[in-house]
Amino acid sequence: MSSDTSSYSLRQPFLRQLISEKQDVLSVEEQIIEGCIAENRKAQKMLYDRYSPVMMGICIRYSKSTDEAEDIMQDGFIKVFSHIETFRRQGSFEGWIKRIMVNTALNHYHKNQKNLHQNIDDIRENRILNQDDPINKLPYNQSQMLHAIRSLPDGYSIIFNLYVFEKYKHREIAEMLNISVNTSKSQLSKARTYLQRTLVKISSEQ
Repeated sequence: MSSDTSSYSLRQPFLRQLISEKQDVLSVEEQIIEGCIAENRKAQKMLYDRYSPVMMGICIRYSKSTDEAEDIMQDGFIKVFSHIETFRRQGSFEGWIKRIMVNTALNHYHKNQKNLHQNIDDIRENRILNQDDPINKLPYNQSQMLHAIRSLPDGYSIIFNLYVFEKYKHREIAEMLNISVNTSKSQLSKARTYLQRTLVKISSEQ
């Protein structure tokens, strides 16, 4: 037996195990989906327990408080359960849920926008740091960065999250928020400088 054949034989059990584990994961997900389509409460709880930690992290980035994030997430899961039969199984199920959460957060923003009389373009320039501030050299952790993101004015926060975390292009963001592409680019730039200001302040207080 050649060394190549021997090596392949040794890898076979490992490969079979990987394939089996992947099939097990997929089968559990499929069972949860089918159960939710049938409105099975146990399956709905399994779905919620499985994905809520990740979805809560997304909702927190789009909200100013934990209570607001929980409201967005709950509304999002209601939509997931109501429309789960429309999932075509052609992509990531988790990605499908994430898109629902993001859209729910955007709907929440639009619904409350009439109560947000602050125009983010009117923020005084002395509240925004110079573009050259060395943000990458500042000592901050994940919790502090999240705090800084949540402190962004609403318009800045929405665009920053959509562009940086959800990987939407400015054209797509402009269509979602009914703004111009240039406005999206401008507000992303201002969001970054606003974050710099916040992180510099956090750094100076340590």
